Amino acid sequence: MLTTRRDVIAGLGSILLDCGLGCHRPRPEPVTILFMDPESVDEQLQRKHLSETALRQFESETGIRVKHLPAPETSQGQLRLIRELLGEKDTPDVFGIDVVWSGFLDDALLDLKPFFSSEISAAEPDLVSPYTVKGRVLAIPYHPHVNVLYYRTDLLTKYGYLIPPQTWSELEKMAFRIQEGERAAGNKDFWGFVWPGAADESLTCLALEWQASEGGGRILETNRTVSVNNENTVRAWQRAAHWIGWISPPSVTSYEELDTVNYFEESGKAAFRLGWTSDYFITNPSVSMLYGKMGLTSVPAGKIGVGTLGGFGLGISGRSKHQREAIALVKFLLRNEYELEAASARAQLPAGIAFYRLPTLLKAYSRSIPSNHPLGDGIVSRPSMVAGRKYEDVSHAYAEAVHSVLTGKKSAPASAAQLETELERITRFPKGPPEALGTSISRVDGAK
Repeated sequence: MLTTRRDVIAGLGSILLDCGLGCHRPRPEPVTILFMDPESVDEQLQRKHLSETALRQFESETGIRVKHLPAPETSQGQLRLIRELLGEKDTPDVFGIDVVWSGFLDDALLDLKPFFSSEISAAEPDLVSPYTVKGRVLAIPYHPHVNVLYYRTDLLTKYGYLIPPQTWSELEKMAFRIQEGERAAGNKDFWGFVWPGAADESLTCLALEWQASEGGGRILETNRTVSVNNENTVRAWQRAAHWIGWISPPSVTSYEELDTVNYFEESGKAAFRLGWTSDYFITNPSVSMLYGKMGLTSVPAGKIGVGTLGGFGLGISGRSKHQREAIALVKFLLRNEYELEAASARAQLPAGIAFYRLPTLLKAYSRSIPSNHPLGDGIVSRPSMVAGRKYEDVSHAYAEAVHSVLTGKKSAPASAAQLETELERITRFPKGPPEALGTSISRVDGAK
């Protein structure tokens, strides 16, 4: 039977009342639940998706203590640690679950469908599906993210551009012109475009956008075929390799996301960068040296425009000793998030950041733009559900193959052919052509 937050409060209140009426037994220690939150790394980016204030409010209302555990910076490090913790006897209770982790963790997480039916019904189906394995809902969508393009509004104005780039070709032209102009003005280490090019999950997300936007498929298709060795994918990789040393620094192939943030927002040494955003960031922007000089738009398009879906849901360990309290915490955090969304829907977008044609996944933006403003692009999901438990190997092989092209170690055709063979070995799927875009790309056509 589901124990709600109200039940928890009532139960704890009766214990205190009994003690006040003459119970002389030692006062029991309050329950402490452990919250392993991979998003805590975002605090370094000044994007506090989960504030300690919310946890303290939960403690005050329920008497349940929460210990907020930090996580490694990289996605691989986070997953590795969470898998280890879920295997321990004294496992943390609540976890932030990345959209691509469900296939790895399905045996270790509690099925939340019986406890969160209303929350699941209210959520966007495209956001619930990455957390659903064999009919079991392993996490509830909490903070969805999508890749976007950040740009310098002051520099676009300075060089005569009215709107940010909408295609990769436009981005290249703008980035190069601004870069050369800034260098001629004395800013010798200025670059046009920065992005996280290290061989990890961030590169998988970016390269999937490059590939999908040119009609090259989604790495693995829904019909369980491998779709990386095609001319559209090769052309997309070659284009990205051409950026390095031209509009992107040679060291970009070692950049993690924090490196690009430091280069763009903290140092002001770049005109454009690729990175994640969410409704939370839109309504609660970070304050950096570029506040008032920064804008966001959809990732530039090739044949189509897409941004990779990311973000986290909230899951509960199947071995948690405090599942009732963990359910109460998740319900509280979701309620708190709904209240923030409702408040943002009534508020004006912050004046310090320019927004142009953002992905339609971002509800805070969609609710605030004028009716005649152009809609942004849709989303593309990584093939984690198709790959299942083999997704980590698939993503690692894909990122390494793309990285070998970016660093000049292999040609794009050779790397794509070798990757195809490697993915066939990992997945046991046959090779095949990219599926039609209508079945391989998710588009969210408005907020509910």
